[in-house]
Amino acid sequence: MRILLVEDEHSLGTWLSKALESAGIMVEWVDSARAALSAAALGGHDAIVLDLGLPDRDGQDLLADIRSRDPHVPALVLTAREGLSEKVRAFNAGADDFLAKPFELEELQVRLQALLRRARGAQAARLSCGPLSFDLATRRFLLAGEHLPLPPRESAVLRVLLEHAGEPMSKQHILERVVSDDKDVHPEAMEVIVHRLRKKVDGRGLGIKTYRGLGYALEAA
Repeated sequence: MRILLVEDEHSLGTWLSKALESAGIMVEWVDSARAALSAAALGGHDAIVLDLGLPDRDGQDLLADIRSRDPHVPALVLTAREGLSEKVRAFNAGADDFLAKPFELEELQVRLQALLRRARGAQAARLSCGPLSFDLATRRFLLAGEHLPLPPRESAVLRVLLEHAGEPMSKQHILERVVSDDKDVHPEAMEVIVHRLRKKVDGRGLGIKTYRGLGYALEAA
């Protein structure tokens, strides 16, 4: 899962980004409404977590603007504002869920997973391509019915390829969905990760193909 986190409190934004990423959720964190609109316009997010108390614009208005441009991306409002009227206003602006501060990290994770399942429907419970599948609830890969254990980075790359099965993905495109900081992993390192994945999945009913000038694509054999 890749989320857009809109939070102007830097201590909370830093902590929440690291905590979610340690749980396998990629986070693009912005601290203003202006930056949020730019990030949302580029797309590629599975969900948006939005604080209402932003410095440059009311979060409710920002949410309504985002929703008018993308009516499908799930949005969870995360705010210190309390009261039924705030919840009603948030839902009217297009929120799918509302979580008041302070909150438990585990509850936020569960709510995000629930939002993703509802947004994608019953099929969201499992992604698949040929004999390979990924269970969103257990976060496990199954290859021909058997558990396929993978290190975190290989798991993240394979999931991106699985989510876009049959579609060539450039190294940079994959990288943006695997790490939050482009300096963390260079595009060249993607070749090493893909090489390792190929040794584990190629020839078992699917493969990772290279399309020159386009990138990698996971395809069923």
